[in-house]
Amino acid sequence: MTANPKSERKAWLNGPSAQCAPMPTPKEHPWRLILFGPPGVGKGTQAQLLHERLGACQLSTGDVFRAAGTHAACDLTPAMQEALAYMRKGELVPDTTVWQLVRERRGCLHCGGGFLLDGFPRTLGQAQSLQGLLDREGLELSAVLSYELPLAEIVSRLSGRRTCKQCKAVFHRVHQPPKSDGVCDLCGGALFQRDDDQPEAIRVRMGVYRSSTAPLIEFYQQRGLLIRVPATGSPDEICRRSLEMMEWRATSTHGHELA
Repeated sequence: MTANPKSERKAWLNGPSAQCAPMPTPKEHPWRLILFGPPGVGKGTQAQLLHERLGACQLSTGDVFRAAGTHAACDLTPAMQEALAYMRKGELVPDTTVWQLVRERRGCLHCGGGFLLDGFPRTLGQAQSLQGLLDREGLELSAVLSYELPLAEIVSRLSGRRTCKQCKAVFHRVHQPPKSDGVCDLCGGALFQRDDDQPEAIRVRMGVYRSSTAPLIEFYQQRGLLIRVPATGSPDEICRRSLEMMEWRATSTHGHELA
């Protein structure tokens, strides 16, 4: 599995009128994946590693939201304008707007190198809408990766995080401790624990995540697409485990490897 040069993802970030550079090399069997994972599981890291290994384009809805604020108003698509209006009011972007963002970028789903959908779908309705779009576009998902960790491990990971009050750099008391306790290595600012990194707040967030994700897990499990990946070990170990499980599914389902 060799990766293509890193794409700028212009079509995904800017809208359907833009063109990515460089264009990924078309593959005979591109990987088309959806990634799930609770806070603290390292899903974003895995998305980047899988992009590097597979050459599939990382399609993160969060990246679209962040990019929207950097564009001139005349360069925003209708869905981006609507999303930005909610964000400026400090409100959550509703499901209908998120779906519009994805639908107006449906050309990205045809990427010759494949895709990694990160952050979408978040609800059963979105999953059903996405499946209908893929069917109409003549596209087939390769797999849905669900990264999983015991609750105690997630609480340990997130509750150990410390954030700099000045530059917002993030450290971890165990995995990435600062050189001086409570002091940022980068700017010397004071480190603190965010309210949402308190153990009880993490348990509440996990309860919300599991209740909202359960219907999605069932939806994709019934379609034989779900791969549950234990998110233990180093990022490279988790990525290698993901690839092995994907290849096993591809071989058992299609009778050949999907390169």
